[in-house]
Amino acid sequence: MPPEIRQLPALVAAQIAAGEVVERPASVVKELVDNAIDAGASRISVEIEQGGIELVRVSDDGHGIEPAQLPLALAAHATSKIRSAADLDRITTMGFRGEALASIASVSRLSIRSRTRAAPGASLIEVEGGEVRPLRPEAGPVGTAVSVRNLFFNTPARRKFVRTPGTEQGHCADVVRALAFSHPHIGFAFRADSRTLFDLPPNQGPRDRALAILGREMEGQYLEAHADEFDDTRGLSLWGLVGMPALARPTAAGQHLFINGRPVRDRTIQHALKEAYRGLIEPARHPAALLMILMDPGAVDVNVHPAKAEVRFRDGGLVHSVVNRAVREALRGADLTPIFDRTPPGAASAGTAAEAGATGTGVVSLNAAGLAGFLSRPVPMAPTGRFDYESVRAAVERADAVLSREAPPASGAMAPGADQAGGGAVADGLPRAMPAARVLQVHNSFLVTQDEQGVLIIDQHALHERIMFEKLRERLDAGDLESQRLLVPAVVDVAPARLELLGPLAKLLTRLGVDAQPLGPGTLAVHSFPTFLFDRGVNPGAFLSELLERAEAEGWGVRGGQEAPETLLHEALDMMACKAAVRAGDSLAEEDMRELVALRERIERSSNCPHGRPTTVRLTIKELERLFGRS
Repeated sequence: MPPEIRQLPALVAAQIAAGEVVERPASVVKELVDNAIDAGASRISVEIEQGGIELVRVSDDGHGIEPAQLPLALAAHATSKIRSAADLDRITTMGFRGEALASIASVSRLSIRSRTRAAPGASLIEVEGGEVRPLRPEAGPVGTAVSVRNLFFNTPARRKFVRTPGTEQGHCADVVRALAFSHPHIGFAFRADSRTLFDLPPNQGPRDRALAILGREMEGQYLEAHADEFDDTRGLSLWGLVGMPALARPTAAGQHLFINGRPVRDRTIQHALKEAYRGLIEPARHPAALLMILMDPGAVDVNVHPAKAEVRFRDGGLVHSVVNRAVREALRGADLTPIFDRTPPGAASAGTAAEAGATGTGVVSLNAAGLAGFLSRPVPMAPTGRFDYESVRAAVERADAVLSREAPPASGAMAPGADQAGGGAVADGLPRAMPAARVLQVHNSFLVTQDEQGVLIIDQHALHERIMFEKLRERLDAGDLESQRLLVPAVVDVAPARLELLGPLAKLLTRLGVDAQPLGPGTLAVHSFPTFLFDRGVNPGAFLSELLERAEAEGWGVRGGQEAPETLLHEALDMMACKAAVRAGDSLAEEDMRELVALRERIERSSNCPHGRPTTVRLTIKELERLFGRS
């Protein structure tokens, strides 16, 4: 006989729903803090015990809940934040589904004490394992305090998957920090086992709030990025801090992304961010960044993930392009040269960071106080419920008046032998080398010179590789690279599978000035080769053999034309630049050394080679004084 179909008991159904909403104590913290933000709180206090397993208590000074509404607040799918399905298209609150409290209550011992401003006292309601107890009066201030005790006490199978108290405490703290980043107008306090881990005051500016969480000593390590792009029907505003390349990490843990105040994980934004750093960090690393984006709530769907951690954009291309362009502009206007320091990044004193900013390191000022009101208030809505573009635009214009700075100069010409002391733009905001500064070659690999801030140590191969890469990109903008016909074709043996890559790579090879044709089952003939590589003695057969090997390893043939041409070109030009650049161990004439230093000041991203490795390290005067015991 087939099994009988039966309706699940209400408690079992709620516990199944809780499996989606309540993954761990940090999930409880997030849902309760979201509700406190929606309640208009100016201060939110979070207290946990044993990593939140024994207790999570979130208290706020918001508008509170009427006594008659408290039992309904614990009912499944009961909410004050939406009225109809149409409201789901324009979510402007942190929470909206109405299932969080009911789900949490089904797997814990939960109590809510709340008082409105008009009420003479507070009211308390308790629920244990889904069983609601009668409402009773209680003393308490205006606002709401929700206490969740003994999480998963009635679902031991779920409790076994909870980690150690220390691990769970870290996740809870991360949740509160993330929400504190995007709501600087709200004060946040976080206590764990009777210890205050942080207490952030209300009414901070976004920059002050960010640095209070990241650490004041990090001020000189972050650059400001901002954008404002609107038309008649769509648009977004962006403000954020992007980290110096040296802050890149093996994971994306250093990225804090927010849409209309909501912390999110989004591949579109992450990809745009990483593309902006292409050539500045190693491919396997991820840049550090804090990005806050405001956009029409109707242009983003926040109802695509059980924990509301992911979003879907109506126009992902717009978001990608604005983020990428804003971050690139921020990086273009700064001196990205890493500074030698005996302390690791993030461990320097606040005073050291302030002095670094004051000496003109090229780091853009982070003074963003003018954005405080813009980023801290709810998303502007017109009386009709339509997103008010004009309000946002006016706020951005006011912020721009405070944050206005000179646009980064365009890169100067890369002509060999340019006068390093002459006029013209300086790429990346680099301080100029001193006109009378000499250049010394050390071990035929490194160049040593000085600028206004100290001593520069340059990797000659890495710097020349970046110079060659940028020259190649400039030439390609004008057309295909110039090639030279070989009197005798260069013949190279290659695996038959790699010969098949010639088809997918044909357009790329033509742009690079390479003409190669199969000569037999496992033989390839190179008939034409880029002139500049030929002049530098690069072997055509060996070059093409390595190019095909890379193409096979990275799946270029499999991806075909689906991969972005810019990505393919970057890889190929990187390889060409590496082959053409001077190498470690090559002795250079003084004129050549001075030319390298001069060109460093005139090309973009000269702080890093195309692989992302640094080309230059600066030893500041202050650090020299410390090394010699003079400070």
